[in-house]
Amino acid sequence: MSTTPILPDDGTVPDRRRFLFLQGPHGPFFDRLGRMLRAAGAEVWRVGFNRGDEVFWRDRRSYIPYDGPTADWPETFRTLIADRQITDLVLYGDVRAIHADAIRVARAAGLVVHVFEEGYLRPYWVTYERDGSNGNSRLMRLDLDEMRQALAQCDTEMPDSPSLWGDMRHHVFYGALYHAQVMFRNARYRNFQPHRDLPVTREFQLYLKRLLLMPWLALDRMTATTRIRRGGFPYHLALLQLEHDSSFQQHSPFDTMAEFLELVIEGFAAGAPAHHHLVFKAHPLEDGRVPQRQVIRRLARQHGVAGRVHYVRGGKLARLLNDARSAVTVNSTAGQQVLWRGLPLRVFGDAVYAKPHFVSQQPLPEFFAAPMRPDSRAYRDFRSYLLETSQVAGGFYSARGRRQLLRQVVDMMLAPDDPYEALAQGRPTPRHMLKVVT
Repeated sequence: MSTTPILPDDGTVPDRRRFLFLQGPHGPFFDRLGRMLRAAGAEVWRVGFNRGDEVFWRDRRSYIPYDGPTADWPETFRTLIADRQITDLVLYGDVRAIHADAIRVARAAGLVVHVFEEGYLRPYWVTYERDGSNGNSRLMRLDLDEMRQALAQCDTEMPDSPSLWGDMRHHVFYGALYHAQVMFRNARYRNFQPHRDLPVTREFQLYLKRLLLMPWLALDRMTATTRIRRGGFPYHLALLQLEHDSSFQQHSPFDTMAEFLELVIEGFAAGAPAHHHLVFKAHPLEDGRVPQRQVIRRLARQHGVAGRVHYVRGGKLARLLNDARSAVTVNSTAGQQVLWRGLPLRVFGDAVYAKPHFVSQQPLPEFFAAPMRPDSRAYRDFRSYLLETSQVAGGFYSARGRRQLLRQVVDMMLAPDDPYEALAQGRPTPRHMLKVVT
Protein backbone atom coordinates (compact mmCIF):
# COMPACT_ATOMS: atom_id res chain seq x y z
CA MET A 1 0.00 0.00 0.00
CA SER A 2 1.31 3.47 -0.87
CA THR A 3 2.88 5.53 1.90
CA THR A 4 1.79 8.80 0.33
CA PRO A 5 -1.08 10.70 2.00
CA ILE A 6 -4.57 9.52 1.12
CA LEU A 7 -5.98 13.03 0.92
CA PRO A 8 -5.15 14.87 -2.32
CA ASP A 9 -3.05 18.04 -2.28
CA ASP A 10 -5.75 20.19 -3.85
CA GLY A 11 -7.87 20.17 -0.67
CA THR A 12 -10.69 18.09 -2.12
CA VAL A 13 -12.20 15.08 -0.36
CA PRO A 14 -12.08 11.69 -2.10
CA ASP A 15 -15.39 10.40 -3.42
CA ARG A 16 -15.23 7.38 -1.16
CA ARG A 17 -13.66 7.58 2.27
CA ARG A 18 -13.31 4.31 4.16
CA PHE A 19 -13.20 4.63 7.94
CA LEU A 20 -12.03 1.90 10.31
CA PHE A 21 -12.98 2.31 13.98
CA LEU A 22 -11.10 0.70 16.85
CA GLN A 23 -12.01 1.07 20.53
CA GLY A 24 -14.11 4.05 21.57
CA PRO A 25 -15.56 5.56 24.73
CA HIS A 26 -18.02 3.36 26.62
CA GLY A 27 -21.50 3.66 25.17
CA PRO A 28 -23.05 4.25 21.76
CA PHE A 29 -21.10 7.29 20.54
CA PHE A 30 -18.92 5.44 18.02
CA ASP A 31 -21.99 3.64 16.66
CA ARG A 32 -23.81 6.97 16.12
CA LEU A 33 -20.70 8.51 14.58
CA GLY A 34 -20.34 5.60 12.16
CA ARG A 35 -23.95 5.93 11.07
CA MET A 36 -23.55 9.60 10.29
CA LEU A 37 -20.37 8.98 8.30
CA ARG A 38 -22.29 6.42 6.24
CA ALA A 39 -25.00 9.01 5.68
CA ALA A 40 -22.26 11.31 4.36
CA GLY A 41 -21.32 8.67 1.79
CA ALA A 42 -18.39 6.96 3.50
CA GLU A 43 -17.81 3.27 4.12
CA VAL A 44 -17.43 2.41 7.79
CA TRP A 45 -15.96 -0.65 9.55
CA ARG A 46 -15.39 -1.47 13.19
CA VAL A 47 -12.88 -3.82 14.80
CA GLY A 48 -13.99 -5.15 18.18
CA PHE A 49 -11.71 -6.75 20.75
CA ASN A 50 -14.30 -7.90 23.29
CA ARG A 51 -18.02 -8.29 23.84
CA GLY A 52 -18.27 -4.75 25.20
CA ASP A 53 -17.05 -3.36 21.87
CA GLU A 54 -19.45 -5.62 20.00
CA VAL A 55 -22.62 -4.83 21.94
CA PHE A 56 -22.31 -1.09 21.31
CA TRP A 57 -21.91 -1.49 17.51
CA ARG A 58 -25.30 -2.23 15.98
CA ASP A 59 -24.39 -2.84 12.33
CA ARG A 60 -23.35 -6.51 12.24
CA ARG A 61 -22.28 -6.37 8.59
CA SER A 62 -19.51 -3.87 9.28
CA TYR A 63 -18.30 -5.43 12.52
CA ILE A 64 -14.97 -7.30 12.48
CA PRO A 65 -14.16 -9.29 15.65
CA TYR A 66 -10.51 -9.72 16.54
CA ASP A 67 -9.84 -12.70 18.81
CA GLY A 68 -6.22 -13.37 17.90
CA PRO A 69 -3.11 -12.96 20.07
CA THR A 70 -1.99 -9.43 20.84
CA ALA A 71 1.36 -10.11 19.15
CA ASP A 72 -0.43 -10.81 15.84
CA TRP A 73 -2.49 -7.60 15.88
CA PRO A 74 -0.12 -5.25 13.98
CA GLU A 75 0.19 -7.62 11.00
CA THR A 76 -3.55 -8.34 11.06
CA PHE A 77 -4.25 -4.63 11.05
CA ARG A 78 -1.83 -4.06 8.16
CA THR A 79 -3.62 -6.72 6.12
CA LEU A 80 -7.04 -5.41 7.07
CA ILE A 81 -6.45 -1.83 5.94
CA ALA A 82 -4.99 -3.07 2.66
CA ASP A 83 -7.87 -5.48 1.94
CA ARG A 84 -10.56 -2.93 2.85
CA GLN A 85 -8.66 -0.02 1.23
CA ILE A 86 -9.05 1.97 4.44
CA THR A 87 -8.34 5.69 4.21
CA ASP A 88 -9.08 6.78 7.81
CA LEU A 89 -8.48 5.32 11.27
CA VAL A 90 -10.74 6.39 14.18
CA LEU A 91 -10.00 5.68 17.84
CA TYR A 92 -10.41 6.93 21.40
CA GLY A 93 -7.05 7.60 23.03
CA ASP A 94 -3.72 6.86 21.40
CA VAL A 95 -1.56 5.11 24.01
CA ARG A 96 -3.21 1.75 24.75
CA ALA A 97 -1.11 -0.94 23.04
CA ILE A 98 -3.55 -1.94 20.28
CA HIS A 99 -4.07 1.72 19.36
CA ALA A 100 -0.40 2.65 19.46
CA ASP A 101 0.44 -0.31 17.20
CA ALA A 102 -2.35 0.61 14.78
CA ILE A 103 -1.29 4.25 14.63
CA ARG A 104 2.28 3.30 13.69
CA VAL A 105 1.04 1.12 10.85
CA ALA A 106 -1.57 3.68 9.76
CA ARG A 107 0.98 6.49 9.53
CA ALA A 108 3.29 4.36 7.42
CA ALA A 109 0.35 3.58 5.10
CA GLY A 110 -0.66 7.23 4.75
CA LEU A 111 -3.99 6.96 6.57
CA VAL A 112 -5.63 9.92 8.29
CA VAL A 113 -5.68 9.19 12.03
CA HIS A 114 -8.62 10.66 13.95
CA VAL A 115 -8.15 10.69 17.73
CA PHE A 116 -10.94 11.40 20.20
CA GLU A 117 -10.33 12.12 23.86
CA GLU A 118 -12.05 13.66 26.84
CA GLY A 119 -12.06 17.42 26.45
CA TYR A 120 -9.06 19.49 27.37
CA LEU A 121 -11.75 21.89 28.56
CA ARG A 122 -14.02 19.15 29.93
CA PRO A 123 -16.73 18.41 30.80
CA TYR A 124 -18.62 20.50 28.23
CA TRP A 125 -16.35 19.82 25.28
CA VAL A 126 -14.57 16.78 23.86
CA THR A 127 -11.22 16.73 22.08
CA TYR A 128 -10.88 15.91 18.39
CA GLU A 129 -7.36 15.85 16.93
CA ARG A 130 -5.40 14.03 14.27
CA ASP A 131 -2.34 11.83 14.84
CA GLY A 132 -2.20 12.15 18.65
CA SER A 133 -3.64 13.60 21.85
CA ASN A 134 -2.47 14.75 25.29
CA GLY A 135 1.35 14.35 25.41
CA ASN A 136 1.33 13.30 21.74
CA SER A 137 -0.80 16.24 20.63
CA ARG A 138 0.37 18.76 18.09
CA LEU A 139 -0.32 21.34 20.82
CA MET A 140 2.83 20.18 22.59
CA ARG A 141 4.90 21.51 19.69
CA LEU A 142 3.06 24.80 19.19
CA ASP A 143 4.14 27.92 21.04
CA LEU A 144 1.86 30.76 22.04
CA ASP A 145 3.08 33.11 19.30
CA GLU A 146 2.04 30.58 16.62
CA MET A 147 -1.38 30.29 18.24
CA ARG A 148 -1.83 34.05 18.37
CA GLN A 149 -0.84 34.36 14.72
CA ALA A 150 -3.47 31.76 13.78
CA LEU A 151 -6.11 33.49 15.90
CA ALA A 152 -5.53 36.69 13.96
CA GLN A 153 -7.23 34.94 11.03
CA CYS A 154 -10.60 34.95 12.80
CA ASP A 155 -12.75 37.23 14.91
CA THR A 156 -15.13 35.15 17.00
CA GLU A 157 -16.44 35.53 20.51
CA MET A 158 -15.18 32.97 23.02
CA PRO A 159 -18.11 30.92 24.39
CA ASP A 160 -18.74 30.56 28.11
CA SER A 161 -19.13 27.20 29.78
CA PRO A 162 -22.74 25.95 29.80
CA SER A 163 -24.58 26.18 33.10
CA LEU A 164 -25.45 22.48 33.17
CA TRP A 165 -23.20 19.80 34.69
CA GLY A 166 -21.83 16.98 32.60
CA ASP A 167 -23.07 13.41 32.21
CA MET A 168 -21.23 11.54 34.99
CA ARG A 169 -24.13 9.16 35.72
CA HIS A 170 -24.25 8.10 32.08
CA HIS A 171 -20.48 7.63 32.07
CA VAL A 172 -20.59 5.35 35.11
CA PHE A 173 -23.61 3.43 33.79
CA TYR A 174 -22.02 2.70 30.40
CA GLY A 175 -18.76 1.74 32.10
CA ALA A 176 -20.56 -0.80 34.29
CA LEU A 177 -22.51 -2.18 31.32
CA TYR A 178 -19.36 -2.49 29.19
CA HIS A 179 -17.43 -4.39 31.83
CA ALA A 180 -20.40 -6.64 32.58
CA GLN A 181 -20.44 -7.69 28.93
CA VAL A 182 -16.71 -8.44 29.03
CA MET A 183 -17.00 -10.34 32.29
CA PHE A 184 -20.03 -12.51 31.51
CA ARG A 185 -20.25 -12.80 27.69
CA ASN A 186 -16.68 -12.68 26.38
CA ALA A 187 -16.14 -16.33 25.39
CA ARG A 188 -15.75 -15.37 21.72
CA TYR A 189 -12.69 -13.25 22.51
CA ARG A 190 -10.50 -15.79 24.26
CA ASN A 191 -7.28 -13.80 23.77
CA PHE A 192 -8.60 -10.43 24.94
CA GLN A 193 -6.29 -8.58 27.31
CA PRO A 194 -7.51 -5.37 29.00
CA HIS A 195 -5.30 -2.31 28.52
CA ARG A 196 -5.33 -1.85 32.31
CA ASP A 197 -3.76 -4.16 34.87
CA LEU A 198 -6.93 -4.65 36.92
CA PRO A 199 -8.98 -7.78 36.05
CA VAL A 200 -12.26 -7.13 34.24
CA THR A 201 -14.23 -8.66 37.12
CA ARG A 202 -12.75 -6.10 39.49
CA GLU A 203 -13.40 -3.26 37.01
CA PHE A 204 -17.06 -4.27 36.85
CA GLN A 205 -17.35 -4.49 40.63
CA LEU A 206 -15.87 -1.03 41.07
CA TYR A 207 -18.16 0.54 38.45
CA LEU A 208 -21.21 -1.13 39.96
CA LYS A 209 -20.21 -0.14 43.48
CA ARG A 210 -19.76 3.48 42.45
CA LEU A 211 -23.11 3.50 40.64
CA LEU A 212 -24.91 2.16 43.72
CA LEU A 213 -23.11 4.43 46.17
CA MET A 214 -23.50 7.67 44.23
CA PRO A 215 -26.07 9.19 46.68
CA TRP A 216 -23.85 8.42 49.70
CA LEU A 217 -20.73 9.67 47.91
CA ALA A 218 -22.54 12.91 47.05
CA LEU A 219 -23.45 13.43 50.73
CA ASP A 220 -19.88 12.75 51.87
CA ARG A 221 -18.56 15.15 49.23
CA MET A 222 -21.02 17.89 50.18
CA THR A 223 -20.16 17.54 53.88
CA ALA A 224 -16.42 17.74 53.27
CA THR A 225 -16.76 20.70 50.88
CA THR A 226 -18.96 22.63 53.31
CA ARG A 227 -16.51 22.03 56.15
CA ILE A 228 -13.65 23.43 54.07
CA ARG A 229 -15.53 26.43 52.76
CA ARG A 230 -16.73 27.38 56.22
CA GLY A 231 -13.38 26.74 57.85
CA GLY A 232 -12.15 30.27 57.28
CA PHE A 233 -8.58 29.16 56.53
CA PRO A 234 -6.51 29.80 53.38
CA TYR A 235 -6.06 26.61 51.39
CA HIS A 236 -4.28 25.16 48.37
CA LEU A 237 -5.75 22.48 46.09
CA ALA A 238 -4.14 19.29 44.85
CA LEU A 239 -6.04 17.99 41.83
CA LEU A 240 -5.85 14.21 41.70
CA GLN A 241 -6.20 11.92 38.70
CA LEU A 242 -6.93 8.28 38.10
CA GLU A 243 -3.71 6.33 38.57
CA HIS A 244 -4.62 4.09 35.62
CA ASP A 245 -5.38 7.02 33.30
CA SER A 246 -3.20 7.19 30.21
CA SER A 247 -2.13 10.80 30.87
CA PHE A 248 -0.82 9.82 34.29
CA GLN A 249 0.81 6.58 33.14
CA GLN A 250 2.35 7.77 29.87
CA HIS A 251 2.94 11.51 30.33
CA SER A 252 4.09 11.97 33.93
CA PRO A 253 7.25 11.23 35.95
CA PHE A 254 5.34 9.12 38.51
CA ASP A 255 4.67 5.39 38.54
CA THR A 256 2.04 5.60 41.28
CA MET A 257 -0.27 8.23 42.70
CA ALA A 258 1.31 7.67 46.12
CA GLU A 259 4.56 9.17 44.79
CA PHE A 260 2.75 12.36 43.82
CA LEU A 261 0.87 12.50 47.15
CA GLU A 262 4.12 12.26 49.10
CA LEU A 263 5.81 14.94 46.99
CA VAL A 264 2.92 17.37 47.50
CA ILE A 265 2.54 16.82 51.25
CA GLU A 266 6.29 17.07 51.81
CA GLY A 267 6.44 20.33 49.82
CA PHE A 268 3.42 21.73 51.64
CA ALA A 269 4.87 20.90 55.06
CA ALA A 270 8.20 22.50 54.12
CA GLY A 271 6.93 25.71 52.56
CA ALA A 272 3.32 26.66 53.32
CA PRO A 273 2.55 29.15 56.09
CA ALA A 274 1.52 27.41 59.30
CA HIS A 275 -2.11 28.59 59.07
CA HIS A 276 -2.62 27.37 55.48
CA HIS A 277 -4.38 24.09 54.64
CA LEU A 278 -4.10 21.59 51.78
CA VAL A 279 -7.14 20.06 50.07
CA PHE A 280 -6.85 16.95 47.91
CA LYS A 281 -9.66 16.84 45.35
CA ALA A 282 -10.27 13.33 43.96
CA HIS A 283 -11.11 12.66 40.33
CA PRO A 284 -14.90 12.38 39.74
CA LEU A 285 -14.46 8.75 38.61
CA GLU A 286 -12.15 7.68 41.44
CA ASP A 287 -13.42 4.24 42.43
CA GLY A 288 -11.25 3.22 45.37
CA ARG A 289 -8.82 0.92 43.58
CA VAL A 290 -6.08 3.16 45.01
CA PRO A 291 -6.56 3.92 48.76
CA GLN A 292 -5.91 7.64 48.34
CA ARG A 293 -7.56 8.79 51.57
CA GLN A 294 -5.61 6.33 53.71
CA VAL A 295 -2.31 7.22 52.05
CA ILE A 296 -2.97 10.95 52.49
CA ARG A 297 -3.76 10.51 56.20
CA ARG A 298 -0.59 8.50 56.77
CA LEU A 299 1.62 10.99 54.93
CA ALA A 300 0.02 13.98 56.67
CA ARG A 301 0.75 12.44 60.07
CA GLN A 302 4.29 11.57 58.98
CA HIS A 303 5.02 15.19 57.98
CA GLY A 304 3.27 16.81 60.96
CA VAL A 305 0.37 18.43 59.07
CA ALA A 306 -2.48 16.02 59.87
CA GLY A 307 -4.83 18.74 61.09
CA ARG A 308 -4.32 20.84 57.95
CA VAL A 309 -4.89 18.27 55.18
CA HIS A 310 -8.33 17.39 53.76
CA TYR A 311 -9.76 14.99 51.16
CA VAL A 312 -12.83 15.57 48.97
CA ARG A 313 -14.43 12.90 46.78
CA GLY A 314 -14.99 14.07 43.18
CA GLY A 315 -17.76 16.56 42.45
CA LYS A 316 -17.66 20.02 40.91
CA LEU A 317 -14.32 21.73 41.19
CA ALA A 318 -15.68 25.28 41.02
CA ARG A 319 -16.97 25.29 44.60
CA LEU A 320 -13.46 24.68 45.91
CA LEU A 321 -11.56 26.74 43.33
CA ASN A 322 -13.45 29.93 44.10
CA ASP A 323 -11.62 30.38 47.43
CA ALA A 324 -8.35 28.55 46.74
CA ARG A 325 -4.93 30.23 46.84
CA SER A 326 -3.26 27.93 44.31
CA ALA A 327 -3.37 24.43 42.84
CA VAL A 328 -0.97 21.61 41.99
CA THR A 329 -1.51 18.62 39.70
CA VAL A 330 0.33 16.03 37.68
CA ASN A 331 -1.27 16.94 34.35
CA SER A 332 -5.03 16.93 34.97
CA THR A 333 -7.20 18.81 32.48
CA ALA A 334 -8.77 20.41 35.55
CA GLY A 335 -5.67 22.59 35.61
CA GLN A 336 -7.32 24.68 32.92
CA GLN A 337 -10.10 25.63 35.32
CA VAL A 338 -7.40 26.87 37.68
CA LEU A 339 -5.80 29.00 34.97
CA TRP A 340 -9.18 30.33 33.80
CA ARG A 341 -9.58 31.85 37.28
CA GLY A 342 -6.09 33.35 37.22
CA LEU A 343 -4.83 31.17 40.07
CA PRO A 344 -1.21 29.97 40.39
CA LEU A 345 -0.68 26.43 39.10
CA ARG A 346 2.19 23.96 39.44
CA VAL A 347 2.27 21.02 36.99
CA PHE A 348 4.56 17.98 37.15
CA GLY A 349 3.71 16.04 33.97
CA ASP A 350 3.34 16.77 30.27
CA ALA A 351 0.15 18.66 29.47
CA VAL A 352 -1.00 20.67 26.49
CA TYR A 353 -1.54 23.72 28.73
CA ALA A 354 1.83 23.48 30.54
CA LYS A 355 3.23 26.56 28.81
CA PRO A 356 5.81 28.73 30.64
CA HIS A 357 3.57 31.80 30.26
CA PHE A 358 1.04 30.51 32.76
CA VAL A 359 2.40 27.49 34.68
CA SER A 360 4.81 28.05 37.59
CA GLN A 361 8.25 26.47 37.56
CA GLN A 362 8.96 27.16 41.27
CA PRO A 363 10.21 24.42 43.59
CA LEU A 364 7.19 23.15 45.49
CA PRO A 365 8.04 24.61 48.94
CA GLU A 366 8.55 28.03 47.33
CA PHE A 367 5.31 27.62 45.38
CA PHE A 368 3.30 26.95 48.55
CA ALA A 369 5.02 29.85 50.32
CA ALA A 370 4.52 32.48 47.59
CA PRO A 371 3.02 31.09 44.35
CA MET A 372 3.56 33.05 41.15
CA ARG A 373 0.42 33.99 39.30
CA PRO A 374 -0.08 33.09 35.61
CA ASP A 375 -0.20 35.51 32.71
CA SER A 376 -3.99 35.47 32.43
CA ARG A 377 -4.04 37.29 29.12
CA ALA A 378 -1.74 34.66 27.61
CA TYR A 379 -3.92 31.87 28.96
CA ARG A 380 -7.04 33.44 27.47
CA ASP A 381 -5.34 33.42 24.08
CA PHE A 382 -4.49 29.75 24.56
CA ARG A 383 -8.06 28.93 25.58
CA SER A 384 -9.41 30.81 22.59
CA TYR A 385 -7.12 28.78 20.36
CA LEU A 386 -8.43 25.51 21.80
CA LEU A 387 -12.03 26.57 21.33
CA GLU A 388 -11.33 27.55 17.74
CA THR A 389 -9.69 24.22 16.94
CA SER A 390 -9.81 20.91 18.81
CA GLN A 391 -12.48 21.47 21.46
CA VAL A 392 -15.91 20.46 20.18
CA ALA A 393 -19.07 21.18 22.15
CA GLY A 394 -20.89 18.08 23.37
CA GLY A 395 -20.15 14.81 25.14
CA PHE A 396 -19.75 11.08 24.60
CA TYR A 397 -22.10 9.68 27.20
CA SER A 398 -25.48 11.46 27.33
CA ALA A 399 -27.90 11.50 24.39
CA ARG A 400 -27.98 15.28 24.46
CA GLY A 401 -24.18 15.54 24.48
CA ARG A 402 -23.88 13.12 21.55
CA ARG A 403 -26.39 15.07 19.49
CA GLN A 404 -24.49 18.29 20.07
CA LEU A 405 -21.17 16.67 19.24
CA LEU A 406 -22.33 14.94 16.05
CA ARG A 407 -23.68 18.20 14.63
CA GLN A 408 -20.09 19.41 14.36
CA VAL A 409 -17.50 16.67 14.44
CA VAL A 410 -18.46 14.69 11.32
CA ASP A 411 -17.77 17.65 9.07
CA MET A 412 -14.48 18.24 10.91
CA MET A 413 -13.47 14.64 10.20
CA LEU A 414 -14.34 14.97 6.52
CA ALA A 415 -12.44 18.26 6.15
CA PRO A 416 -9.07 18.01 4.34
CA ASP A 417 -7.14 19.69 7.18
CA ASP A 418 -6.97 19.02 10.89
CA PRO A 419 -8.42 21.80 13.10
CA TYR A 420 -5.02 23.37 13.82
CA GLU A 421 -3.92 23.51 10.20
CA ALA A 422 -7.32 24.80 9.10
CA LEU A 423 -7.07 27.76 11.45
CA ALA A 424 -3.44 28.46 10.48
CA GLN A 425 -4.41 28.51 6.79
CA GLY A 426 -7.35 30.81 7.44
CA ARG A 427 -9.83 28.24 6.16
CA PRO A 428 -13.18 28.35 7.99
CA THR A 429 -14.14 25.00 9.48
CA PRO A 430 -17.51 23.82 10.83
CA ARG A 431 -16.18 24.37 14.36
CA HIS A 432 -15.80 28.12 13.80
CA MET A 433 -19.42 28.59 12.84
CA LEU A 434 -20.99 27.11 15.97
CA LYS A 435 -21.21 28.14 19.60
CA VAL A 436 -21.90 26.13 22.71
CA VAL A 437 -25.60 26.06 23.48
CA THR A 438 -27.26 25.31 26.79
